[in-house]
Amino acid sequence: MLAHGMVHTYELSIPIFVSIWLTEFDVVNLGLTQVEVTAATLGVVVTAGYGLFGVGALPGGVLVDRIGSRRLISLCLFGMAGSFVLLGLSPNLVVVTLALLCWGAAASVYHPAGLALVSKGVDERGTGFAYHGIAGNVGIGLGPLLTAVLLMFMEWTTVAMLLSLPALAAGAYAMRAEFDENAAVDADTGGSSKADAGVDSLGEFVAESRRMVAGGFVVVFLVVMCSGLYYRGVLTFLPDLLSGLGTFEPVPLASLLPAGLAGALGVTADSGQTLQPERYFYSGLLMVGVLGQYAGGKLTDRLPVEWGLAGSFAVLAVLAVLFLPVVSAGLVPLLAFGAVLGFFLFVIQPFYQATVAEYTPAGTRGLSYGYTYLGVFGVGALGGALAGTILTYATPAALFATLAGIAAAGAGFGLYLARRSGKAAASEVASD
Repeated sequence: MLAHGMVHTYELSIPIFVSIWLTEFDVVNLGLTQVEVTAATLGVVVTAGYGLFGVGALPGGVLVDRIGSRRLISLCLFGMAGSFVLLGLSPNLVVVTLALLCWGAAASVYHPAGLALVSKGVDERGTGFAYHGIAGNVGIGLGPLLTAVLLMFMEWTTVAMLLSLPALAAGAYAMRAEFDENAAVDADTGGSSKADAGVDSLGEFVAESRRMVAGGFVVVFLVVMCSGLYYRGVLTFLPDLLSGLGTFEPVPLASLLPAGLAGALGVTADSGQTLQPERYFYSGLLMVGVLGQYAGGKLTDRLPVEWGLAGSFAVLAVLAVLFLPVVSAGLVPLLAFGAVLGFFLFVIQPFYQATVAEYTPAGTRGLSYGYTYLGVFGVGALGGALAGTILTYATPAALFATLAGIAAAGAGFGLYLARRSGKAAASEVASD
């Protein structure tokens, strides 16, 4: 839970930095040529880091089946800390890109390691996923909030350096932690199972991958891919998008603080320090995801996960269609809408996590979650580039129409799985 919170602290702090990088950097110097910095350019930069976050999940999944979760999680935490130190030292957008790539590589091993641990080490799997997800959402919400507060008083490079400290502390703790990674599987099988077999060779990797495909995992992969594209497409440019739509106006920081405190902090009316309301809306929307994660985790123990996926995607499609009309309706409707969006962005995650566990064998659970987060964060990372390109060359309306289509496709895949599951259950009853 601690490591999950750290991963998402960094992941969702990056969009706040994006809004700064859009004004901080004018061009990317590539030696032989220079590229203008636009939303499309930064979309590609962020997609590179987020993409590696997803692509690295597949080899990470293979590793967790071989060497276990604890060591991988420790390496993840130390790697993320080092990446944000490099980010804080970045003099240009090229080094920023390198730092994001390092972060993506380090963070990529977490989800297969952490989710394999929950699925094999916790008896009440749905509740375990819920608490694990809540920890992630605490990081998702508090990370951007902490970043936004620090940015009122410090340069973004200093803030990035400070953000490395929690991961260093968490990594030191993870090195000392001890636990039974297969407690739930051992209890079910008397201690003998393929739960710790893993993948030993390329041939076995191919064989286990085919085994998952035969069990319906291809459709599950399409589901998680849609979730990742929607998630990244909505969130990557949300702070900048809201500020550009004029919904929130910057508030001079000096007007919010008592005169004595403002003087002690060096904040004056002429200092130019402002509070950016859209950053706090963004953070609040993500904090509501705690409730979504908990509700989704509990619901996975009470209803078929396939129907949960279909229903959640259907709501997300409707929310994408309504986003711009609600923005135009005023602040209060937007705040209420943001709470609903934050809830459903994350209620869907325990459903697909539990679906993966139902459609894959325990012995290659790390590999299956590696494929899962290749879809969520690897393919899903393209949502950032997609959003940046659409916002640069088209309109916000085109972006949200595209996101609605992605969610509708996800709902369709969920319905297919529900129908397939129903047919399988009916066939089993008939054979009995």
